[in-house]
Amino acid sequence: PDTNMTERFDCHYCKESLFGKKYILKEDNPYCVKCYENLYSNTCEECKKPIGADCKDLSYKDRHWHETCFHCFQCKNSLVDKPFAAKEEHLLCTDCYSNEYSSKCNECKKTIMPGTRKMEYKGNSWHETCFICYRCQQPIGTKSFIPKDNQNFCVPCYEKQFAMQCVQCKKAITTGGVTYREQPWHKECFVCTGCKKQLSGQRFTSRDEFAYCLSCFCNLYAKKCAGCTNPISGLGGTKYISFEERQWHNDCFNCKKCSLSLVGRGFLTERDDILCPECGKDI
Repeated sequence: PDTNMTERFDCHYCKESLFGKKYILKEDNPYCVKCYENLYSNTCEECKKPIGADCKDLSYKDRHWHETCFHCFQCKNSLVDKPFAAKEEHLLCTDCYSNEYSSKCNECKKTIMPGTRKMEYKGNSWHETCFICYRCQQPIGTKSFIPKDNQNFCVPCYEKQFAMQCVQCKKAITTGGVTYREQPWHKECFVCTGCKKQLSGQRFTSRDEFAYCLSCFCNLYAKKCAGCTNPISGLGGTKYISFEERQWHNDCFNCKKCSLSLVGRGFLTERDDILCPECGKDI
């Protein structure tokens, strides 16, 4: 006799004969339906019952549902073969998700659907195509922008519309800047007429509408001390004495011979020198 005909065909788990019964193969081993469902069936997330061998098992992120249990948490409509979104363990159809969680576009006021690109700034949201420059109406995208009066501007448009122009280079001043004689300058453009060093944050003065650092101004315009020949700037409140078109620092106004300070005293002159009355009595 043919041995294959007499060979047993049993459930791999309970060992009961499968002849004439429905069975399921799992990893090349046959199981009766009852054993297969007890061993391998997934539990449905919705009804908590096993998903039997004769049911369709729908899965998402290691969670399982009967086909009839796979529906929107909110409106209960089936999600089979439809787009859906997950929020806090619940599955929602896109309409319910949008109504519940999606943001509204600040420009067109329509819902920004899940999965679509959006721009966010200070708590407001826009569709990517709605986030445009108020002046040129072009999408800003990932470029820099400047907000003003609840409108957003790309940088070139903002400069054309609002930014002040530097008196020196005629280009827009977007940040910082210096005001001098009620006119705007870039900090780097506001320099000493003489040595070209930046004057912003430094002490400076002007002559004939030109700005100078103190050093250049003193060298060009300050009176020179007849004693030490250095400039008398007068800018820091430096006191000086003037006599017959000559000037001296207070500390330099001394007798040529005995070095006595002549500030507030009588003095005599001998050619370019000044003398106290005592040293000058022999002249």
